[in-house]
This record gives sequence, structure tokens and C-alpha cells, in this order.
Amino acid sequence: MAGSWLRPWHPAPRHAPALLCLAPAGAGCGQYRPWQERFGDDVSVIGVALPGRESRWSEPMPGTLDEAVGQIAAEADALLAPGQPCLVFGQSFGGLLGFEVVRRLAADHGRTPVALVIAACRAPHLWVGAGNGLLAADDELERLLTARDLDPDLLDPGTRELMLETLRADVELSLTYRYPGRVVLPVPVEAWGGREDTTVTAAHLAAWSGYTEDFRHREFPGGHYFCAERTDDITSLLRTLADEGNRHAS
Repeated sequence: MAGSWLRPWHPAPRHAPALLCLAPAGAGCGQYRPWQERFGDDVSVIGVALPGRESRWSEPMPGTLDEAVGQIAAEADALLAPGQPCLVFGQSFGGLLGFEVVRRLAADHGRTPVALVIAACRAPHLWVGAGNGLLAADDELERLLTARDLDPDLLDPGTRELMLETLRADVELSLTYRYPGRVVLPVPVEAWGGREDTTVTAAHLAAWSGYTEDFRHREFPGGHYFCAERTDDITSLLRTLADEGNRHAS
């Protein structure tokens, strides 16, 4: 039996504004679990668990990105209470998934999140053709290890191959993306980036302005994985956005 695509860490996930978190390529959603302690009872943190990692390591990936988005959106709609504010946050590849999840929640489930926050993620039209937003799996692994201050030479072959296998699966999934054309989301969009990120630049982030009528671009010290380096700043801003969404829903 297939596992759940969502990991809620709040004891009562339907009784607080929800924060749906989508991880970068090759990573699991467990990295967001400590955020629940930071938010306490004020925000319900929900990780999106893709197959092929963490507790779902033995499950096969879906055939297409669209299939994954459909599963995530359906489970999110079932988990959240009617009218419960939901903020969607996605990092790198997770940002692309988050964009499509917001579209699917609105189109198929009549649920409009309070905002989409993407971190270190190119705009959707830059994920197709030669501008695909993911590097080759080996390059992604080197970037991931560097961001985590891990020496690639100290990684044992078995662990390295497992990490590469997950990254390859995410790269393949990203290649199934079908760009829907320029659409305007019915939600505000915030595009966050690291000032030293050479993979996703300020220009890549600014391109998100065409997908919403309410856009904000923020920059932080750090590189592609600046969120791990600036956790206090990131969670503080997300709390503010969740609070704003909760007030508007009341």
C-alpha cells in the first residue's frame, strides 16, 4: 500500500494556519519537522513526502510531475479543514511543485492558498528546454553536499549512490514537466533568493512577477541553500505571512 504524501507535525493540524513545505531535489521533508517546534501551536507545518526517500524510500516515483501534483493536492484538500488558511512554501524543485500544487488546489478543489513562497527556484517557463532548472544528478549532489558543508570525498560509495539515485529520480521527474503557458495565480507570490546563488539569480526570481498580480522579491545572505543558513529569518517571515492569511480568513 502506498504511503501518504503528507507529513503533518502539528498535534491538531486542522486547527491552525497550515504551512505546506516542499523540499529541494534529492531531499526529504524531514528537514522541516524542527520548524514545528519554532512555530508551536500557531502554525501547522506539513511536509510533502515524495516517494524514494525517508520513510517512502522503497516506493516508486510517479510517472509524471502532473501525477505527483494531483496526489499532493488531493491529500492536502482532504487534510485541511474547510476555510483553513494554507501557505505553500517550496525550495528549488519544490518551488516548481508548489506552483503547480497551488494551481491544482484552486482548479480542482476550489481552495485558494493565502500565498506561494518559492525559494531559489526559477520561474516555470525557465524549467523547459535548455533552461531546465535542475542540473545533472551528479552536479546537484555536489551542490547539495557543499551547501551542507560535507566533503564529497568522505561520503561512502553506498550512501553516495543512494543520494544520487534519489536525485536522478527527481531530475527525471522534472523533465516530465509540461509548461502550462503564462498563467496568473490567484494568490500573492514571494520569490526568495540567496545573494551568492549563481544557479538561480535575481533575474530568474524576478521572472515570477508575471505569474501574479501581487509579487514580492526578497534576497538573503547565502547561496542556493540559504534557507538552511537563515532559518530564523525564514521561519519568522513565514510566521508573519501565515498570520496575515489567518487574519484575512477570519
